[in-house]
Amino acid sequence: MNIKKVTFRNADMAWDMAALVLLPDGFDDSKRYPTMISVHPFGSCKEQTSSAVYGKALAELGYVVIAFDASFQGESGGLPRYVEDPTQRVEDISRVIDYAITLPYVDETRIGGLGICGGGGYILNSALTEKRLKAVVGITPVNVGRLFREGFSLYNPIGALEAMAAQRTAEARGAELQVNELLPPSLEFAKENGLTERDVFEATDYYKTPRGQAEGGATRMLFSHAQKTLSWDAFAFAETLMTQPMMAVVGQKVGAFGAFRDGQEIYGRAVASKDRKLVDLENWSHYELYDHPEAVGQAMDKVAPFLAEYLK
Repeated sequence: MNIKKVTFRNADMAWDMAALVLLPDGFDDSKRYPTMISVHPFGSCKEQTSSAVYGKALAELGYVVIAFDASFQGESGGLPRYVEDPTQRVEDISRVIDYAITLPYVDETRIGGLGICGGGGYILNSALTEKRLKAVVGITPVNVGRLFREGFSLYNPIGALEAMAAQRTAEARGAELQVNELLPPSLEFAKENGLTERDVFEATDYYKTPRGQAEGGATRMLFSHAQKTLSWDAFAFAETLMTQPMMAVVGQKVGAFGAFRDGQEIYGRAVASKDRKLVDLENWSHYELYDHPEAVGQAMDKVAPFLAEYLK
């Protein structure tokens, strides 16, 4: 497998996007390959699970894989930094496809998508309107809008919106930007302060230790610019618009971020899908599905034949 680091800018963009292009062994640039767009989680970056784990696994199956940094995050451009805007995240996917189809070795009739955590919600949402995607997979997918309306706002979405409005007004008048850190700084801090809920603790173990830590994976969010997230629903209109084959992979070791619930929901709602599948893995948690070899292996055992049916 060969990895190329690229930047690109489409005609309608005001900043560059950064991506890793993973090429399969034996790559021949005179041939055309099925291609996967790999979408990183909320608070993550392209160097983490979207390329190093799932991107690698897909490239080993013979796909060209494009793992990219979201706008305002990682090495991609866009100001202010650390904006998590679901509409922008979904538009990023279309812009990456725009880039992909300019590559002579990408077969535009065989493009699929895979996303992890929030990226899973984004790739599933993208498929509702982005019909260049021929099949999509959400690995432990999270509907970020639901999560913000619930746990991330302490089940007080109106209070959160009012606080965001006040902070944005203050910043427009010159106040310092409020960038929130979303996780405990270390496992020790989490233990000492009782932050041991499964998803919170395992996220800290992934993002704040050498296991998954990466410079671009900031786990930060600009508080004042997150308002639109609370009115967004990854699965809105899925009953009508999710026509492509789709798969959701979830683990039964449930945590507070709600991926098990969200995977069940999109599977239940995607009644228009040509082929919908739910993979329910008994012994694994949300963050074990990021990089635990056995958990990822079990997921890929289901993902590989599913994608092969529609993209190979």
